[in-house]
Amino acid sequence: MTLHLYFARRFFKTLMSTIFVFFIILFLLDMVEQIRKFGSTDATFGTLLSLSALNVPETLYRILPLIMILATLALFLGLARSSELVVTRASGRSALKSLLAPLAVTFLIGIFAVAVINPIVAATSKQYETVAGRLTSEGASTVSVSREGLWLRQGTQSGQTVIRAERANLDGTVLFGATFLGFDSNGRPSYRIEADVARLVTGAWEIEGAKEWRFDPNEIIPEQNAFVADRMSLASNLTRDQILDSFGTPSAIPIWELPAFIRQLEDAGFSARNHRTFFHMELALPILLISMVLVGAGFTMRHTRMGRTGLMVMLALALGFSLYFIRNFAAILGENGQIPILLAAWGPPVAAVLLPLGLLLHLEDG
Repeated sequence: MTLHLYFARRFFKTLMSTIFVFFIILFLLDMVEQIRKFGSTDATFGTLLSLSALNVPETLYRILPLIMILATLALFLGLARSSELVVTRASGRSALKSLLAPLAVTFLIGIFAVAVINPIVAATSKQYETVAGRLTSEGASTVSVSREGLWLRQGTQSGQTVIRAERANLDGTVLFGATFLGFDSNGRPSYRIEADVARLVTGAWEIEGAKEWRFDPNEIIPEQNAFVADRMSLASNLTRDQILDSFGTPSAIPIWELPAFIRQLEDAGFSARNHRTFFHMELALPILLISMVLVGAGFTMRHTRMGRTGLMVMLALALGFSLYFIRNFAAILGENGQIPILLAAWGPPVAAVLLPLGLLLHLEDG
């Protein structure tokens, strides 16, 4: 038990040191990028620092599997150089038993990352987009999904229009049961349009089955001047890509809120395949981290006197990066519907565990 605790403590310290080094490097690189993007605005140096601090956690979280394999290589190379692995084997412990403590730490870190770090990253990413949009004066149109349906907002300097729809097609360009509420530049309501169907075309909404009310401060009852039209057109600066992009990436939604958001998205008529794929990939993250530890251990749990240490490290990194690439490639196939979502999310991590496990059994205990 003492030996397991020793290995667990060594691995945790090595992992934290690796994460800290990557955080410093990524922070400096991101700081340069923020200066390039917002240097021409009125952003202060403190604002740029805060932008980098908000943006780095997402990048760090995304490359966590690669950080895990680097920490594993550093740990076992250090244990091999100090001959601690030789002493461990001489005491009767096999390679797999020596890996129990690092694997347990990895699994706990994976659960902590999904349950705690994921919501933190989602919050920092959302805050980064808010601050960056404020600096660039963007974000005039937004989209949200709730139990009441789909909500959109479009606007210019002269006024805003809030749109609510009971449901929509997959890309949000056709709305059913739509309501358009117009506001002037002072925030006062100016008109309301109820529509059976609204289709987004270039520069306008083509509305069918419409009834419009105009709000005049001099009129007490807007219903008196309301009129019905089979077809009408309403100017719009929205595009299909803007509507889809306004939902944001699935990573901007905390893991705990993602199932409810998926249900709301599907109830509104949109496809939630990207969000479902991301959700299952997050759940499979602890298994992926375990596979990275097995890959690093499979190539470095050898004594340094056996030679070819550099080659083994390069092979471990190549295999780790390959598994990471395959996982991301499978996610793209799952998002596009080429393969089932469960296979895309869980297939690569499970295969990534079995492959280095077989290698480890062959090299160390075979």
